[in-house]
Amino acid sequence: MSPDGDNAARPAEQQSSPPEKSIAPRPASAKRNHRNLARWARRIAVLALALLALAAIVMAWLPKPVPVDSVKVQLGELTITVDEDGRTRVKDRYTVSAPIAGNVARIELKPGAEVKSKQLLARIVPVSAPLLDARSKKQAEAQVLAAGAAQRQARAQIDRAEAALEFAKKQVKTRKALVSQGASPQVELDRQELELRSRKAELTSAKFGARVADHELGMARAALGSISGGKQDGQQLEVPSPISGRVLKLIQESEGVVQAGTPLVELGNPRALEIVIDVLTSDAVQIEPGAPVQVVGWGGPELNAHVRQIEPSAFTKLSALGVEEQRVNAVIDLDEPYEKWKALMDGYRVEAKIIVFQAQNVLKVPASALFRKGDTWALFCVADGHAQLREVSVGRSNGLETEIKQGLAEGEIVIPHPSDRVSDGVSVLTR
Repeated sequence: MSPDGDNAARPAEQQSSPPEKSIAPRPASAKRNHRNLARWARRIAVLALALLALAAIVMAWLPKPVPVDSVKVQLGELTITVDEDGRTRVKDRYTVSAPIAGNVARIELKPGAEVKSKQLLARIVPVSAPLLDARSKKQAEAQVLAAGAAQRQARAQIDRAEAALEFAKKQVKTRKALVSQGASPQVELDRQELELRSRKAELTSAKFGARVADHELGMARAALGSISGGKQDGQQLEVPSPISGRVLKLIQESEGVVQAGTPLVELGNPRALEIVIDVLTSDAVQIEPGAPVQVVGWGGPELNAHVRQIEPSAFTKLSALGVEEQRVNAVIDLDEPYEKWKALMDGYRVEAKIIVFQAQNVLKVPASALFRKGDTWALFCVADGHAQLREVSVGRSNGLETEIKQGLAEGEIVIPHPSDRVSDGVSVLTR
């Protein structure tokens, strides 16, 4: 075959099979760019992790807000009381004694038994010696004279109590008219009505004293007649009850020989009950007659009462810690009806809260929020999430709440129990 034939055949073969595509090699610059991007991505990731770790360390070292309790300052009622234990006692009690020496028969009465006036309490058989003893006769005559003087004094006390009661009634009547016209406050009328109740109680006590004086005079005359009349052996002297009431205590129950003046029976009226509270003399100077009292802790409902008087003489008493204290008795009368406290008897223990101060619309804070700062009082307020030291001027306090006179306004937030972590300007978290 000629060379021209081969050359002529090649174009035909080339036309029958398409030519293969060639793959261009990747430029070197693109590879470098890819490696640079990967390198920067790793650097950014490492840097981000480092920044997060640094932020965590900084946040860990930053001071955290101190969690604190919070109380809003507000207006309210402030009551200050003197809280003490006391005991009940019958106002008018009488101890029946033997008017003469002799042999007393067994007394059949029991404690709690009711007795009527002039009811027989005891029988005494006089001893024979006083019949011939001139000295005993003189003593009996002196007792008659003393009993007569006591009787006249009791009558005078009744007259004085009746006059005071009439004056108190007129005062209440006049005060009621002034209150109805708006010319006098209601508190003055309450005070006059309290005075009226006290005068009524004084008259009742005076009449009781008069009955006792009559009984004493009768027994003194009976004793004198027993000595002067030369009564025979075996004749009995009857001892009657001077009052109507109850037997509080049976002192001489068994039969036996007693001397003149020996206590036999103690009588009283449980309806005429008072409460005796011994208070510190420093507290007593703040208590005024007529001050309201709440009686609790006796086993029944809360009772309303008032202070009748503060006894004029104080006494020394050892506290539970062995410290000598000067105390004085505050005598309290119950204002509730007898049916509400009839379970109370003589000598029962009670708890009393004597109100010495009471006011409305007082700006007050918990007493635990206050602390001393030099010569003044201070507390911590909460403002914009931070503790703020504030000096204040305080007034009265009952131990739980304290009056604020200056330095605070209603609605502000205070910290009631600031710990040693709370200081001026520290961040706090209220709860």
